[in-house]
Amino acid sequence: MSPASWPYRNPLGTGNVIGTVRTLMRTDGLNVSVTAIARASGTSRNYLYENWKTASRLHLRALQVELAHAFDEADRTEPSDGTVEGIVRHLTQVVRIVRRHPTTAAIARTSHTALPQAHAATDGPLVQMVTRHVSDLLHPLAPHGGVWGDTALFSRPWKILWIARPAALCPEAVGDQEREDALDGAFAALSRDLLAPWAGTD
Repeated sequence: MSPASWPYRNPLGTGNVIGTVRTLMRTDGLNVSVTAIARASGTSRNYLYENWKTASRLHLRALQVELAHAFDEADRTEPSDGTVEGIVRHLTQVVRIVRRHPTTAAIARTSHTALPQAHAATDGPLVQMVTRHVSDLLHPLAPHGGVWGDTALFSRPWKILWIARPAALCPEAVGDQEREDALDGAFAALSRDLLAPWAGTD
C-alpha cells in the first residue's frame, strides 16, 4: 500500500477539530464549512465526514463545548452557594457570558433564522444540555432528592431556560450598559420569582 492510499487519521484528534471549529465560529458563525475546518485543523474532509457527517454536527458539538465553558466560567467568577440568591447570581452570569460571546454575535450575523429558532426550540441537544446544567444548580434547594424528588422544582429548569434565552441571545445589546443591565435585571427578577418557594430552605 502506497503512502497516498493510507487512510487519513487526524494526529491531534477530536479536541483539535472541535477547538478549531470553536475558533472559526467566533468569526464566521454558521458559515464555517467542512473545507475550512479541514484546512485549519490540518486534517482531511474525508476524516471529518467519516466522524461527524456534516458541518452542522460539528457546529453543534462546538456550541455544546462553548455552553459548558460558559457554565464553568460562571462557576469561577460567580459561583453558586446553593441558595436561591447564589443560584440566580450564577445563572445571570451565564446569561451575560453567552450574550457577550463572539460566537453568539457571529451566528446572529451569519444566519437570520438561527437565533429565532433557538428562542423557540422546545427540545434538542442544546436545550437538554442547558436544562441539565440548571438542574444541577437547583439540586441543593431540595436536600432530599433534588429536582427529581420535588415535582415543582423539577419544572423550574425548563422555565428558567425559557426566560434566559431572550436575555442571553441578544448580542445587539452588548456595549449598551443600560440595556444589558435591564436584561440581566429582568432575568434575575423572574428567576427569583420562579425559585421563591425554595428561598426559605436556603
